[in-house]
Amino acid sequence: MARNCIVVNLDRCIGCYACEVACKMENDIALGERWNKVVQVEPFGEFPHLSTYWLPVMCQQCEESPCTHVCPTGASYRDEKTGMVLVNKEKCIGCKYCMMACPYGVRNWNKEQHVVEKCTLCNHLTAAGEKPACVKNCCGKARFYGDLDDPNSDASLELTRADADAVHYLPDAGNTPLSAYILSPKFGEWRANDLTQTTNLYVTTEGSVD
Repeated sequence: MARNCIVVNLDRCIGCYACEVACKMENDIALGERWNKVVQVEPFGEFPHLSTYWLPVMCQQCEESPCTHVCPTGASYRDEKTGMVLVNKEKCIGCKYCMMACPYGVRNWNKEQHVVEKCTLCNHLTAAGEKPACVKNCCGKARFYGDLDDPNSDASLELTRADADAVHYLPDAGNTPLSAYILSPKFGEWRANDLTQTTNLYVTTEGSVD
């Protein structure tokens, strides 16, 4: 089974929010909802040695996805061909168990359709050989998509180019997130190790990390 995900190089991210906008436009996401959220990790350090960066947060395509484990109808599932964690809206009964189970708060409630939604890695595009909308429209060329089991995929190649101490993941609660972030020590200190859904930073675009 493939391990498709997105790798974000924070060394290149300029915090333009183009990925948020592209995602909303491509997937016709309702006002106030986001499948991809950019969180500003606010300036930290002591003047004049301050640093800040932007942390795009989307579905982490967890290998041990809690959302699919708790779904009572199979609406949240892993596609056997692509390995992607997806939502079958026709099976969704709106119990929101998957929203509560997600450690990163990246699932959204569609008030109009009364179903749960999330990042699909733009599977309607990737199935046709295209890149996800957020990847295509990244101004800083900071986002990479691909199968981690394919050494020649864009995601794998970008991870290969990065130093080991620059590769980071969101906190692992036993779910084993696949999506990776690259942040070199010379550009900033990784500050997301203590982030959880309860901090609210994964739920909105505003916030800071103390």
